[in-house]
Amino acid sequence: MSKFWSAIVHELTPYVPGEQPKLTNLVKLNTNENPYGPSPKVLAALEAEVADSLRLYPDPTSAKLVQAVAKFYNVPATHVFVGNGSDEVLAHTFQALLKHDQPILFPDITYSFYPVYCGLYGIEYQTIALNDEFQIDVSDYKRPNGGIIFPNPNAPTGCGLPLAEIERLLEVNTESVVVVDEAYVDFGAESVVGLVARYPNLLVTHTMSKARSLAGLRVGYAIGQPPLIEALTRVKDSFNSYPLDRFAISGATAAIEDKAYFEETCRKVVATRQALVRELQALGFFVLPSVANFIFARHGKRSGDELAASLRARNIIVRHFSKPARISDFLRITIGTDVQSQALVEALKDILIH
Repeated sequence: MSKFWSAIVHELTPYVPGEQPKLTNLVKLNTNENPYGPSPKVLAALEAEVADSLRLYPDPTSAKLVQAVAKFYNVPATHVFVGNGSDEVLAHTFQALLKHDQPILFPDITYSFYPVYCGLYGIEYQTIALNDEFQIDVSDYKRPNGGIIFPNPNAPTGCGLPLAEIERLLEVNTESVVVVDEAYVDFGAESVVGLVARYPNLLVTHTMSKARSLAGLRVGYAIGQPPLIEALTRVKDSFNSYPLDRFAISGATAAIEDKAYFEETCRKVVATRQALVRELQALGFFVLPSVANFIFARHGKRSGDELAASLRARNIIVRHFSKPARISDFLRITIGTDVQSQALVEALKDILIH
């Protein structure tokens, strides 16, 4: 440890992202990337940005993208905030809206960046255990809090909450912000964006890394009423006034505007997910009901670490979480192409007969 570190650095436990291996002939099913490339309109928009204008700063308000997001969701532009990936949007959210005297609440099995943000910003938190079916029970969140955050669908489980359940939580939790992280909502869950107009304490966050195939471009956004958006903007402008570059603004705008391509690729992912679930169940896997672009599965007779290692030996990478113990036998498997899914199934058949 360095004597030059600030005191907080010694206490941080950083987030560990999914592995990005430098291997060839790899079936990569570990980081929930979209198996299909971005819309051709995105590529054309990026090419158009290669110009002398790159010497100029981008629009600090990202107005073109903000307008596109607002139009897509039929909300006012004043309800939209954009940032450098949803992780940055979430980071600003923790600092701007979730740092209060009382602890914030989130599930015990969820996106592991949440406790990291709490450590970075000095936010107290309490985790709420998922029920026996690995689902969020909103009744468990009816307690004093400084804010509530959860993904819908949840990660890494893939389970979704019905819209009515989230509204039930909003109706009783009116004194703090409720953040619904909809990173995977486009693959079958119900979005709560339509509730924003009725609930001033609701903030919905999205990423363009998953359903719109822009993980490499780093774009995220939030939708909420203007006071929440202003809080995020005040933090952003105290940190980095230009979070999105010209390529990100143009490419993300084109992706939002190409609704047909977005819907087509989502349908493909959902169809492959449904087929893969059937195949894994036939092999003796228990698979949680997923409405995401990944599934969470465990085998009745083989441990999660054994299966992950055996798949890796066959150049297939999935995500395995050793902690907490409750999920140590599960594998989180990204939905790839049909060809990738079949390679996974064939590898598992080979592993399970030995």
